[in-house]
Amino acid sequence: NHTEPVPSPALTPLGLDPTHPFPFVSNLSTNWGFILRNPDTDEYIPVRVKIPTMLPSWIPLKADVTPGERRFLRLEDLIRHSADKLFPGMKLIDATLFRILRNAEIELDEEEESLREAVTEALQQRRFQPVVRMDLAPDANPALRQGLMERFELTDDDVYELPGLLDYAGLFQIAGLDVPALRDPHWTPLPPPRLPNEEVDIFAAIQAGDLLLHHPYESFDMSVEDFISDAAIDPQTVAIKMTVYRVGDDTPFVRSLIRAAEAGKQVACVIELKARFDEARNLLWAEELQKVGAHVTYGVMGLKTHTKVALVVRKEGPDLRCYAHIGTGNYHVKTARLYTDVGLLTCDPILTADVVNLFHYLTGCSRHPHFQKLLIAPINMRQRFLDSIEREIEYHRAGQPARIIAKMNQVEDLEMARALSAASQAGVPVDLIVRGFCCLAPGVPGWTENVRVRSIIGRFLEHSRIFHFANGQEDPLAGEFFIGSADWMHRNLSGRVEATTPVEDRTARERLWEILDICLRDTRQAWLMQPDGSYIQCQPAADATGPAATGIHAGLMDLTRRRASAI
Repeated sequence: NHTEPVPSPALTPLGLDPTHPFPFVSNLSTNWGFILRNPDTDEYIPVRVKIPTMLPSWIPLKADVTPGERRFLRLEDLIRHSADKLFPGMKLIDATLFRILRNAEIELDEEEESLREAVTEALQQRRFQPVVRMDLAPDANPALRQGLMERFELTDDDVYELPGLLDYAGLFQIAGLDVPALRDPHWTPLPPPRLPNEEVDIFAAIQAGDLLLHHPYESFDMSVEDFISDAAIDPQTVAIKMTVYRVGDDTPFVRSLIRAAEAGKQVACVIELKARFDEARNLLWAEELQKVGAHVTYGVMGLKTHTKVALVVRKEGPDLRCYAHIGTGNYHVKTARLYTDVGLLTCDPILTADVVNLFHYLTGCSRHPHFQKLLIAPINMRQRFLDSIEREIEYHRAGQPARIIAKMNQVEDLEMARALSAASQAGVPVDLIVRGFCCLAPGVPGWTENVRVRSIIGRFLEHSRIFHFANGQEDPLAGEFFIGSADWMHRNLSGRVEATTPVEDRTARERLWEILDICLRDTRQAWLMQPDGSYIQCQPAADATGPAATGIHAGLMDLTRRRASAI
């Protein structure tokens, strides 16, 4: 009744009894734990069978399927119901599906002579890291559960019984089916209005005024990618500097940096070797860049470099002019089509001087760098945000406009949470747009009555970090706006190098306010956090129109189309 036979050749049953060495169980692997009985000896034998990861997770069925209908069988169910073929002569007593998670955090001794060698060695050891969690399907066999817990040195707190799938990654196969009625309409990012085609001089456009970019609505390729690729072949460019956290495979950015270095331009790249699960890829790019003479460094000892910053230095007449990109997302062409991020292209002399100082800090031995406008973690960012929150409290007490709106991925930092709670208690309205987890509960009497928390989930992953403070101004555009790479988490504010920039151009502020306003009006894709930490999904009113009815993603795609057609 299925398209494939039972995949016995791809399966390797391994006994878990004392006569067999305990098998290695790989990280994130899904496994069947079978309890077998030998009818001759009445002996019970536990056996482990790993679900092959190289085979499709879902098997299409052929029998009893009507035209236009698609039915699938999970690979693990096929294996379970074909167990008699795996264990001829044995009696199947019980079966438990389980999955283990190993600690992926690699401990590095940064005092070692070569960080590259330390990372390489740690990567080899990662697959053997201790198990920190085990997931079980419902009704797990008690003896098997206990045996696995003892083998992996787990407690009951480390074991989770899950009612759904143990591994949702297999659903990419289902999501990839060619069923237009079940898919979002295709979206192709459009050129930014001031960069309508490849013939536009991107540096002249930046000289005319700061450019705020919003991806994936606006093309990442025709803005950020062109910024670096154009600089690589520009005869006036003398230097290009970038930070790299995650750039993906076959990245055009590294190709452009290689081209620039081969042309004799100074190229400096700060590559984060400790970007989790991208360590091996970043090691490769570091090696490729060093081969052509680029300056490759690994950031500041003890800190991850998470900034999304690029700098281009050009010789214009007798002077040097600096251009910078400061963003909220990685220089990754694939995720730029799936994640929502914002970025600023600027040649503001104060901002770019700060970016120059940031690269000196990252590549050299600067101990006390000074930044006039940029908020840099762990140097001044935490205190600047705390000062901004305290200032809103003072404005509210003075009877002047006060409000805080912050959009990010997570909120976890205790000091920031306490500051927001103090603002709420003082009467300052606080709106948090937090896609992931938020450790500050809203609406708690006496503490956070004036805090509202919403999460927006839809076809794009909300990844931009945008911060707004009313700053005593009635007009929101007269307040303060910031964008950057940091969430309000302790690791971002104290354990990483992060960069957040003020946005001062009024047109750019209008775009940021538009994003925040639509986020707060969205009743289609938004979920509201309750005081107990649970979430309630918003429901559009019967007469809702625009983004309130369609959601922020459809709303912003429509706005982008209308802007493009108006050019």
